[in-house]
Amino acid sequence: MDSSSRIYVAGHNGLVGAAIMRRLREEGYMHLIHRDRADLDLTDGRQTADFFAAERPEYVFVAAAKVGGIHANNTFPADFIRVNLQIQTNVIDSAWRHGVKKLLFLGSSCIYPKHAPQPMQEGHLLSGPLEPTNDAYAVAKIAGIIMCQSYYRQHGANFVAAMPTNLYGPGDNFDLESSHVLPAMIRKLHEAKVSGGKVTLWGSGSPRRELLYVDDLADALVFLMQRFDASDAGVFVNVGVGEDLTIAELAREIADVVGYGGEVVWDRTRPDGTPRKLLDVSRLTALGWRARTSLRAGLEKTYQWYLEHEVNKTGRG
Repeated sequence: MDSSSRIYVAGHNGLVGAAIMRRLREEGYMHLIHRDRADLDLTDGRQTADFFAAERPEYVFVAAAKVGGIHANNTFPADFIRVNLQIQTNVIDSAWRHGVKKLLFLGSSCIYPKHAPQPMQEGHLLSGPLEPTNDAYAVAKIAGIIMCQSYYRQHGANFVAAMPTNLYGPGDNFDLESSHVLPAMIRKLHEAKVSGGKVTLWGSGSPRRELLYVDDLADALVFLMQRFDASDAGVFVNVGVGEDLTIAELAREIADVVGYGGEVVWDRTRPDGTPRKLLDVSRLTALGWRARTSLRAGLEKTYQWYLEHEVNKTGRG
């Protein structure tokens, strides 16, 4: 992949896709291909095939997906499995049929069993039951990995996959009905600071989570597109920081960044989700990549983005 390569970023408006676009532009890639959802419906097989036939991308980042937090996944499992299976099936198959040189599929750490050994290694895939609250999404992502493996085994396609840990950063979703835990905490703690009230957070606060700043992920994905190829040894690799903290510790860190000094109440009637999700990133480290953004620095950048784009736009606070 060089500066003149034709590169398609599926899902370029999302949290990850936008970060990939930023990274590619920073590195001087000039021929970036993208389409808004209104112009290209990736759940439509014919539209997707026609797009690949017309644009002929050489490299593809598959960041398009239906994503959401524990509430959204648990409430709309049929939507999560259907939409994600449709998108990745159409994109992966069209990429092979139209001669894409390399494809990188974006998965999620939720592919691993609920009680997988910690830290979770790539070899732990399919070794036990999934977390029930997001099993539909996880199965879709597992299917994407198996598709990459299968197209490599049958056709020799250089299709690989990256499994990132929990992500956050500029462009995140701060809607309390569909967001992940970190942006939801930022919004709740900010609004409580403004109102002077207390904050109620889901669960016990005891689960542990690993958090990766999205621009670090984008850097890792471009790195993997250049350095990691499909082989009989495997087609996917974990992407994370190799460290975690409890949800309660995260809440305290966000409260400090936001400037909230009030009361935090934990609603233990709400689900905790997977007890711990820490990735073993030794395969990626051995390739020569490490995350560069500290949690504190990432939280400060994310909160600043929230103030500039969400609070100013909606008037919240």
